[in-house]
Parts: sequence; C-alpha cells; structure tokens
Amino acid sequence: MQLVRTLQSAWQMRALLTVMVQRELAARHSGTAGGLAWVYAQPLLTVAAYYLVFDVVFAMRLGDAAPTKAVGTFLIVGMLPWQAFCEALGRGTSSLIDAGHLLQKNALPPVLMVLRTVLASAAVYLPLLVLLALAYTPLHHGAPALLSLPLLLATQFALAFVLAYALAIMAAALRDTVQVVTFALSVGVFLSPILFPVTLFPEDWRWLLWLNPMTAWVLAYQNVLLQGLWPSWQSCVGMAAWLAGAGAVLSPLLRRSRDELVDWL
Repeated sequence: MQLVRTLQSAWQMRALLTVMVQRELAARHSGTAGGLAWVYAQPLLTVAAYYLVFDVVFAMRLGDAAPTKAVGTFLIVGMLPWQAFCEALGRGTSSLIDAGHLLQKNALPPVLMVLRTVLASAAVYLPLLVLLALAYTPLHHGAPALLSLPLLLATQFALAFVLAYALAIMAAALRDTVQVVTFALSVGVFLSPILFPVTLFPEDWRWLLWLNPMTAWVLAYQNVLLQGLWPSWQSCVGMAAWLAGAGAVLSPLLRRSRDELVDWL
C-alpha cells in the first residue's frame, strides 16, 4: 500500500523529522520576546476567556439534556480539540506549497513537510489536552473511561495528518484548495456539537453533523471528560469511517502525484 510505504520512508528519516518539527515550532514566533511561550499562550488564553465570560461573568447554563450545565465548561471540551484539528489541517494543507522551493532542490519525501506541521501542532496541543483532562477531574472523577483518551488523541492527529496530506497534494495541483479549506474550517465549528449539545440540533438534520470529521471525536471527548463515560458506539463508528475514508482518498492521490508533485509546486 502506497500510504504504508510513505510512512515507512518517514520513519527511516525520523531524526531529520524531529529537527524539522523543532524548527517549525521555533519559527512560528521567532523574533518575539515571548518566543515559544506564545505558541501555548494563545490557546490557553482562549480557553480562559471562555471560562471567564460564560461561567464566571454571565454564569450561563445549559438545559438538563446537556452533559454539563456550565456553558464555558462545555465549550472548552469541544473547542480545544477543534482548534488543534484546525491548526494541524490548515497548516498541513499549505505545507507542500510552502516547502515547494525546498522540495525542488532536495530529494526529500514530501510526507516530511506534512508531518512536520501536524506534529508541531500536536506538540502544542497534546500537553494542553492532557491538562484539560486533569482540570476536569471533578467532573469525570478519574473514571476508567479516561483510558480511552490517548487513543482519541492519537486517532485525531492521525486523521488530521491523512486529510492534510490529501489536501496538500490537491492544493499543489489547484491552489484554490487552500481557500476552500480555510473557509470550511471557519464555518465547520457551527456544523458540529461544539457550540451546542447535539440534543439541541433538529433530530431530522443531525446527520449533517457527521459531515464534520471532528463530530465523532468531540462527542467522545464530551462523554469522557464531562461524564466519565466511554465513547459511544456512534462515535467509534464515525471515527473509523472517517479514518478509513480519508485513507482511501489519500492512497490514489499518492500514486497519481508520485512523479508530478514537484512539478506542480
């Protein structure tokens, strides 16, 4: 399988990939006094703003059907993984275009450029998501369902990588792809159970939520962190379907672009 061979080539160059990820993180805020601290400060300040505004200042509450009453607490559980997904997918989509000059001069596997951006995003958000799980201990009480959290995080970034790689190849061939992805990510939060419980969405239209790849993961995070429950079977099926579908799209794109990708860039 082409995707497996691609990942094997990346594994063989893992030392180089590690250096590339470190440089990617350093470059994001180079020249600033805060440096790498800004990478973590921005999502942390966003989370703090949600809690302060919705839970402290306005003390807004959700209905009885919601997994938790506090609005800010509910928003944070979905919004932080969504931000992680958006950053990984958005940067990954343009990663091959941004590294076009490097790929034209060096015989490097293109997969390294996509992995560099996705792993850099993972390096930022994984510690924050772990801290989130610890902060929500009063809600989930350290339930055994927390054992599913590492798998949820791993599969989320795996999906971000596969989708980003497929979209990056498409963007190399057609630059409009970057604009389409940017727009989709900006409106995708409204087509997901992040801003509202899934029970508030009209039942006849709930199937639309599953068009958002993060819906399955968001529902799983809400189950685990807000209620201490294992991810539902619907979430598990949704995650498996999105991973399989993304892989099925990426494989032919890899074969088609193998000899022409550098020329597209």
